Amino acid sequence: MASIEEIRAGVDRNRADLAATLNELEDKLNIPKQLGIKAHEARQSFSRDPKPWLAAAGTGALAVGGIVLLAIRRR
Repeated sequence: MASIEEIRAGVDRNRADLAATLNELEDKLNIPKQLGIKAHEARQSFSRDPKPWLAAAGTGALAVGGIVLLAIRRR
């Protein structure tokens, strides 16, 4: 049979595990915080090598330009 001290230690461990899990969930569900993290990662990625970012921006601009051109021609 477990002693009172062992039971208390188990309860304390469970409480600490629950607190850690709740903190992790809060971090994952905190949208502004996650956006900040992703923005920081994107800035670091751009700083290391901007070529893929510039290529994606150019591709996006061409796609938008093509859609606008199609919309104008259909009128």
